[in-house]
Formats: sequence, structure tokens, C-alpha cells
Amino acid sequence: MAIGIIITIVLVIVFILGIRIVRPVERGVIEFLGKYKYTAQPGFHWIIPLVFKMIKVNVTEQKVDVEPQNIITKDKLNAEVDAVVYYKVVDPTKSLYNVNKFHCAVPSLAKTTLRAIIGKMTLTDANENRDKINTDVEKELDKQTDPWGIDVIRVELQRIEPPKDVQDAMNKVVKAENEKIAAKDLATAIETQADGERRAEIKIAEGTSQAVRLKASAEAEAIKLVNDSANKHFIGNAQLLKRLETVEKSLSQNAKIVVPSNTELVNVIGELAGTKVLPLPKKNKKE
Repeated sequence: MAIGIIITIVLVIVFILGIRIVRPVERGVIEFLGKYKYTAQPGFHWIIPLVFKMIKVNVTEQKVDVEPQNIITKDKLNAEVDAVVYYKVVDPTKSLYNVNKFHCAVPSLAKTTLRAIIGKMTLTDANENRDKINTDVEKELDKQTDPWGIDVIRVELQRIEPPKDVQDAMNKVVKAENEKIAAKDLATAIETQADGERRAEIKIAEGTSQAVRLKASAEAEAIKLVNDSANKHFIGNAQLLKRLETVEKSLSQNAKIVVPSNTELVNVIGELAGTKVLPLPKKNKKE
């Protein structure tokens, strides 16, 4: 009976030691005496301890930082480059058996690829074409890691920093370019303002000219009416018309004038006013 209890306990221990749980984000590579047997999918699995072995591999997207490195560009400048690589394992057996420690191999390969691609470019081109560098590094990495059962999803450059003296020179160039653009915008604004003022002055001049023409036309019309009236009512009496104009100017200025009663001008004024002028009574010589 004691032997049966011992055997039962041993079997329970063996069973417990052989339990393997594979999570949904993992795949289990099963080996039998050091030889690949099969790949276990997510769920419950039991293997014989010491005879079978399970190696779990994460198959979700993973991020790995590429350590900063100094890269000599095509124009002989020493730039410090930092990047991030996103990848996932698509074939756990290849990632285990075709490369030693793929977690370390991927960032190391990324550093080499970055050095090869950026080294063929000038520093200016590298800064202006970061998207192209990301795409080129991703394609090259994906091709080289395909035998490892790894899919490179994307590569992102975090920074490309030139030496300090070069950075200062680039900052001065950018500042000068911004000042140039600002000066151009200011000149355009001043030109627009001057053009607006010129157009306003032209409009004012045109309005003044139109007013002068209208005034001149009105005065000409008035002169015409006066001439027509003179020709109608004062034919042969130019002197009398002149006197009438003089009287009109004087009356407009509230001036007092004395007109002899026996002159024709009195009768004319009376006719224009709609009244009849009576002669003054003659004084008696005796009086």
C-alpha cells in the first residue's frame, strides 16, 4: 500500500511538472530530446517532463531601440543617429533555430543597415529625407530578417544630430532665410499699402475733377441763360445791362445805392420785381 501511495504521488508530481499553458500572444515550440517536434498553439498542453521541452516565443509586435551611433555622412560629417525598430515573429521555429538570440540580432542588424544607408547621403539630404531613410531601412531589414522568421513592420528615425559647429551654422542659415522671408512679406505689405493710397488719391482727384467740370458746366449754363435773357430783354441796352449787374452785386452784399428816379434802370428793376415805379412829385419853386 505504501508503494502505491508513493507511485501515485510520483505520478501527480510528473503530471503537474508536465503542464504547459500557452497564452494567446505566444507560441510553444516543442522539442523531444533536443529535436524539434511541433509548435503548440495557445491553450492547455501536457508534455513528459525531462523528455519533452517547450520554448515559448512571443509573436506580438515588439519595439526595440537602436542604440545611438555616430555615422560619417557622404560630406564627411559625423552625425549621431538614433532609431526605433518595430517587428514581430511570424515563424517561431526559424527565429529559434536560424539565428542566435534574435532579440539582440535585430537591433544590431538595424545599426549596420542605418550606417550603410545614411553613409551614402549628405547630412542635409539625410535630414530632409527621413521618411525615405525609414522606408529603405525597413525594406532592407525585412529582407535580411526573412530567414529568421521575423517581419519588420516599420523603422522610425528619432534624431539625426550633426556636430555642434555644423548645427550652429545650419541654425544661422535657417535664421537668415526666415529674416529674408519676413523682409519680403513686409515689402509686399508696404507695396500693397502704397498702391491702395495711390488708388485712393486717384479717386479723390477724379472726384475733384468731376466736381470742377460740373461746376463749370453749371456756370456756363447760367451764363448762357443770362446771355439769352440779355439778348431777349436788353438788345441795344448793353450799358443798362451792365448797370443792372452792378446793382445785383451790390444788393447781394447788402449795399445801399441811390438810383435817380428818371432813369430807365429804375423801371427795369421795377419790372423785374413786378412793381411800377412812380416818379417823385416835383417841388414847387416857391416852396
